[in-house]
Amino acid sequence: MVNCVVRNWQGEEVSEATLELRVAKEDNASHIVHRALVRQMTNARQGTASTKTRAEVRGGGRKPWRQKGTGRARAGSIRSPLWRGGGVIFGPKPRDYDLKMNRKELRLALKTALMSRTEDLIVVEDFADKLARPKTKELLEAIARWGVSLDAKILLIVSQSEENVNLSARNVANLKLIPVNNLNVYDLLAADNIVATASALAKIQEVYSD
Repeated sequence: MVNCVVRNWQGEEVSEATLELRVAKEDNASHIVHRALVRQMTNARQGTASTKTRAEVRGGGRKPWRQKGTGRARAGSIRSPLWRGGGVIFGPKPRDYDLKMNRKELRLALKTALMSRTEDLIVVEDFADKLARPKTKELLEAIARWGVSLDAKILLIVSQSEENVNLSARNVANLKLIPVNNLNVYDLLAADNIVATASALAKIQEVYSD
């Protein structure tokens, strides 16, 4: 179990929240998290890269010159892979990069990744009502009051999407805003600091507790 201090919009400590999730055993924790990370990054690949073989390149149906007597190397097609404008040898073709992983393993990897980052986790009260209109400056000032460096890579986890919060956060290059249902291993591991609202933390505890 991890006890987290909850801060308000002004950065003051107002209460406490707890997070208790079952994680993988220490001897295979890094392995299962790595598998989940590789799966996520691999599945994000489109797999649309494609090149043409000598059979698919246009032209080259006629033998460029006779076989013997010219003094030049014999050639059967101007679309040979050895020629400029020819086909590609063993080039990429569209393919499916998807990797499979059991749902229970994925959940365990996500919980393990999250619990490994609790030292960098900051819990704050829900603040959507504090932004009457989209204002990036006010959001950044609040993040600074919560004790997070504005130069760090920040992951902001909210319970649900709020338009004013989304519009306030979208113009900050090193800030990524995600709702709880989009929580993933890559974002958890890539961030320097993780900021989660109290309602988001409660939802994580509810959904991922076993």
